Amino acid sequence: MNHRLLLPLIVIGLAGCQPDAPPAYQGYAEAEYVRVASPLAGTLARLSVAQGAAVKVGGPLFVLEQENEAAARRGAEQRLTQARAQLADLEKGRRPDEIAAIEAQRRQAQAALGLAVANLQRTEKLVASGFQSPATLDQARSTCDQARAMLAEVDAQLRVARLASRADQVAAARAAVASAQAAVDQAVWQTARKTVTAPVDGVVQDRLYLPGEFVAAGSPVLSILPPGNIKLRFFVPETELPRFKPGTRVKVGCDGCGAAIAATVSFVSSQPEYTPPVIYNRDNRTKLVWLVEARPGLQDAIKLSPGQPVDVRLP
Repeated sequence: MNHRLLLPLIVIGLAGCQPDAPPAYQGYAEAEYVRVASPLAGTLARLSVAQGAAVKVGGPLFVLEQENEAAARRGAEQRLTQARAQLADLEKGRRPDEIAAIEAQRRQAQAALGLAVANLQRTEKLVASGFQSPATLDQARSTCDQARAMLAEVDAQLRVARLASRADQVAAARAAVASAQAAVDQAVWQTARKTVTAPVDGVVQDRLYLPGEFVAAGSPVLSILPPGNIKLRFFVPETELPRFKPGTRVKVGCDGCGAAIAATVSFVSSQPEYTPPVIYNRDNRTKLVWLVEARPGLQDAIKLSPGQPVDVRLP
């Protein structure tokens, strides 16, 4: 027998004895982008990063025009200053010059009372001696009572002048200060939201606006791809579905990836991706496939590109 012809037959026979390779499930890599936006609208004033640039958390990304917010902040700060001044004025009572004027009035009232008391004493002696009529004594007593009442009134005015305003007025003034402070805080917050920084580490994948364009509130200006935000999506037929549960380990192959990449199943769809428009039977059930997602580790995720085809196998 020709040994040269025998060798290929032996190789073919040995190959036929090898166990079948596990089936490969077709899929692709998909990115989960972080889309960065401002909660406020405005014209894009500055874009600080280029497409493809690597960014770190807190790094500058873009700035929207801030003239309106800056003006609102200045107005809020002025109203806060005014409210604080009004509260301080109510809490400290009247000004020193006003109190000094009332004190002068009190001295005048004291002098008038002293004069009225002395005049009453003289009148009492004169009436007792018969030199004046009792009506004169009544007039002197009335004058003395009026002087005492005047002094009491001025004393009350002086006490009120030295007190702060009424409690309800002070409470209203304090509420006005709190409201003005809240307006300042809001203006500061709005101004800060116009300067946007990177929320995550990653690479800028797309710039959706250019400087000078108007950006609506909440509209993404940039999209960033963090290093680990890559997942694998592949499709499994009905007969193989029980083998894939969340937590199942799989091996992933792709062009240019080198050694197989390890990944873990994170999601299994509860609905088939393809349903034939006929009644289910044993033949068309094989056409149903379920979406399964798996996530590689961070070190392997950076080897994959969004949209890259992959083959997924069980170990």
